[in-house]
Amino acid sequence: MISSKTRIDGLAITLSFLCAMHCLFVPSFIILAPSFLAFSFDNELIHYLILVLSIPISLYALISGYKAHNNLSFLFTGFFGLSILLLAVIYGETIFGVLEEKSLTLLGSIIVVFSHFKNLNACRDLDCNCHNE
Repeated sequence: MISSKTRIDGLAITLSFLCAMHCLFVPSFIILAPSFLAFSFDNELIHYLILVLSIPISLYALISGYKAHNNLSFLFTGFFGLSILLLAVIYGETIFGVLEEKSLTLLGSIIVVFSHFKNLNACRDLDCNCHNE
């Protein structure tokens, strides 16, 4: 049975993956799609929307994982990844440039996914009851 804790970590992983896919594939989509469709999909609003959704979900999953396992490494790693994502979205192209913004976004997404993956593995390895929360 899939628990709420597993779902939250899975949702956080999915949002980070979506962020990375948006960063990687939207430029190709812009080239292939008509200009009016491309504009609507490459809007900064999407960056903020993904970030606004992923931060509270990730924080909840990482903090509840820390409370269940007392392992600070996953918590700090996740915070670090989220900080990189936040930095990339807030300062983005204006300070870093397009390539650096995409690189920071991908790095932050990979770090967040890694921390949630390790959090899920810790639950499975310990066979803990944190999934019933």
